[in-house]
Amino acid sequence: MATVLKDHLVSDATRRFLDRAGNLWINGEWCAARSEKTFEVYNPATGEIIARCAAGDRADIDAAVHAARYAFESGSWSRMTASERGRLIWKLGDLLEEHGDEFAELETLDNGKPFNVARAADVPLAIDLFRYMAGWATKIHGQTFPISVPYMPGSEFFSYTAREPIGVAGQIIPWNFPLLMAAWKLGPALAAGCTVVLKPAEQTPLSALRLGELIEEAGFPEGVVNIVTGLGETAGAALAAHPDVDKIAFTGSTEVGRLIVEAAGKSNLKKVTLELGGKSPNIVLADADLSAAIPGAAGAIFFNHGQCCCAGSRLYVQKSIYDEVVEGVAHYARQIRVGSGFDAAAQMGPLVSQEQLDRVCGYIEAGIRDGARLVAGGRRKGERGYFVEPTVFAGARQSMKIVREEIFGPVVAAMPFDDPEEVLSLANDSAYGLAAAVWTRDVTQAHRLARRLKAGNVWINCYNIFDAALPFGGYKESGWGREMGLAAVELYTEIKAVTTRLA
Repeated sequence: MATVLKDHLVSDATRRFLDRAGNLWINGEWCAARSEKTFEVYNPATGEIIARCAAGDRADIDAAVHAARYAFESGSWSRMTASERGRLIWKLGDLLEEHGDEFAELETLDNGKPFNVARAADVPLAIDLFRYMAGWATKIHGQTFPISVPYMPGSEFFSYTAREPIGVAGQIIPWNFPLLMAAWKLGPALAAGCTVVLKPAEQTPLSALRLGELIEEAGFPEGVVNIVTGLGETAGAALAAHPDVDKIAFTGSTEVGRLIVEAAGKSNLKKVTLELGGKSPNIVLADADLSAAIPGAAGAIFFNHGQCCCAGSRLYVQKSIYDEVVEGVAHYARQIRVGSGFDAAAQMGPLVSQEQLDRVCGYIEAGIRDGARLVAGGRRKGERGYFVEPTVFAGARQSMKIVREEIFGPVVAAMPFDDPEEVLSLANDSAYGLAAAVWTRDVTQAHRLARRLKAGNVWINCYNIFDAALPFGGYKESGWGREMGLAAVELYTEIKAVTTRLA
């Protein structure tokens, strides 16, 4: 049976969760914030309040870190075998699969993305991530080394390295993929044997809280995962600066990433990984298969309403096909149905908040003011909710604000180029280096460009392809370290070298 949440039909399970959502998860118990303060959570499709969550602050972060420290040093988690850890992580993936529809509903209510997209992408990718990381729990190991010591001739040694969990990890996740980013952070940390204090974005805390209930149901020991909702400037800042946190992992804007680094350095020089902003170039060469490249370029920017750090927001097209590609992407933009994520026909939902709507509309105005030509979209859609039309600019220039700065919305700036050498210079002319793509039938050319593009992820004749085994992260101001794959697991470990003299 389903019940109506004003405009939307949601399951009874989701309704019941909304009625009980709002507490913090600290040391295996659900509790109110110590200040008893709360904040409101909104449905971006309507602007209505859907929940009130505990506004955790420094005192709550301190309690959560204390619980995580005890679980890491003295609790049953510290005595658990790698195989036992792996089984718990796998069980969490199973529980998530069992409740997949509910999580897709929560993502649609809280973030605005279409239910069909959340159910087809966000939820399955999160399940797969937990299962992939469950396998790594038993495969984290060191090496042996045949060392030679020049100043001790004739001596023999046995030397090896061990990878040990780094300790207590603070994790701050964004609002664009709330469930998936929680999985990306929790999976490798738990596989490595760390304990965690997770701070979800204040705009989208609900799926993380529901995931906390599954963590409890799976049987994780108390204190291993702690979830503190609250504002970035209070709970997030306290977590980044906490002297008993060994590592902080953050996904979000480059601006906030700099604050995280500063806080980490001033407290205890904790380890830091950052997955930050992007302004990704999407390059279409004249020999590309346009039946794939045009919809691919549209999907690269309009997927998830453009609220992707790796969105293909700079579209570089070789001159001989420039007009055809631009008009093709604009045609797709005009055909996209924008609406509530619970509308089965909707292909793009609202932006996450009024603040984000104002930001994106401000960039559209800047593009028009700077002389770019508006080919499609360019306006807010409707008066209720935070909807904006998919927007295509042609005739953009490298110096324009819409080309230099991350918009984080469904806005693409298209620019022509003459030859591959020219486009390499344009593509790499950015403070960011998260992702890039090349569309061409020439395999040699594709790999030549891929090698020289300054980006952590390069797609050839495709876009937004993710797998739990594939590391994801960026160059330059797009961050430090990687998410997913073995690379992510290793970032939650320390390497210890041990040497024994044998003779």
